[in-house]
Amino acid sequence: MLFLTGVSFLLTRLPWLSPNPIYLRLTVTLLVIIAVSALWTIFSLSGVQLNRTSRETRKQVGEVHTEEYEIVNRFSLPKIWLKITDQSQLLGGTGSKVVTGIGGKKTRTHIGMTLLQKRGWYELGPTQLESGDIFGLFLRRKQVESSQRLLVIPYIFDIQFFLAPFGILPGGRALREKTLEVTPYAAGVREYVPGDPLRRIHWPSSERKQMLIVKEFEKDPLAEVWIFLDARKNVHIRSDEYGSSDLHQIWWGRYKKAYRLPPDTAEYSISIAASLAKYYINHKREVCLVSSGQNYSILPAERGERQLGKILETLAVVEAEGKLPIWALVSTHVNRLARGTTVVIISPETDARLLTIAMDLMHRGLVPVIVLIDPSGFGGSQGSKELSQKLFAMGVFTFVINEGDDIKEILETPQTIMTRHGFLRVGVENR
Repeated sequence: MLFLTGVSFLLTRLPWLSPNPIYLRLTVTLLVIIAVSALWTIFSLSGVQLNRTSRETRKQVGEVHTEEYEIVNRFSLPKIWLKITDQSQLLGGTGSKVVTGIGGKKTRTHIGMTLLQKRGWYELGPTQLESGDIFGLFLRRKQVESSQRLLVIPYIFDIQFFLAPFGILPGGRALREKTLEVTPYAAGVREYVPGDPLRRIHWPSSERKQMLIVKEFEKDPLAEVWIFLDARKNVHIRSDEYGSSDLHQIWWGRYKKAYRLPPDTAEYSISIAASLAKYYINHKREVCLVSSGQNYSILPAERGERQLGKILETLAVVEAEGKLPIWALVSTHVNRLARGTTVVIISPETDARLLTIAMDLMHRGLVPVIVLIDPSGFGGSQGSKELSQKLFAMGVFTFVINEGDDIKEILETPQTIMTRHGFLRVGVENR
């Protein structure tokens, strides 16, 4: 702006420095151009309305998120050019664009696409609008806020077969613990109280007693799976590499095959936890999630899509910033676990104390399943090979994941372990 002011001042002095009339004409022409440009810029964003909408509020890492940008020109004069800048925290994408030639009282629409590479909550905005005159002498900016949010959940592997040990209780038995869920195990009846679901009313008893009577239920320990996620900071190998947003992959639909988890043990652990939670819930199991990252989190064991949604939302924001070791985390809750419960531990830990906690779980009649994320495959100095061999020798179902491994294939592989009753092969019958 100071430069244009200086030029204008110099041009007004040119006619006095030389008698040639061309300087006067040049001065008048340039001053008119500057004045018209400034006036045009003032009205360049007048009547412009931006509607940024998204039909989805939850997407998975590795998927493409699409948004519709609708630019409405309510002004009678056309808009020569308009620059749209997406200022959200989503990595990459095609939301930012320069639109030209929007006529008066016209609407222009374009679709922005983003290859989602990082989980978490994201604000879909703000969006900056920028316009000006045709010569680019002046610019005007306006920021448009947005109230929409997007939840990016962890990458989920479509696991079809996994270890489903049903514990040491053949046929199951009722756990003497009341639950709000409707289970096959009825514990008795009681008088109706406000807030009880109508589906739990026992009509024959209600008719006989002339009052509303509801059924009570007890839990089944064999239906529970507890997933312990190691989110301690000191054991994870972190990475800020989230791949590149190759827009050609988006346009040609190759993003699903191209996506790979970043070389980060925390992202591998979280993705595996989400995949196993979905697998067990799809098989009608009650799933509990326990983690101790930046915040301590425990989701009580429940079944159904609602529970899966809560687990995925929790995993979407987990950060490996915790201080509690995985064996301490498991020990804190071990007294709450009923005999026959499946305990899934996901960790990059190489400490031998994991053997002690696995042995303790087995002595209590629990079924440990340990998924080790091998740090040596991610550039770490120690590996999980020796620990996994000892766990396997103890009769513990153990999986070892390295960077770049086919996680779906490894988790679907049947295992044969030695128990006190002989060899046990688990995983084949699920197929």
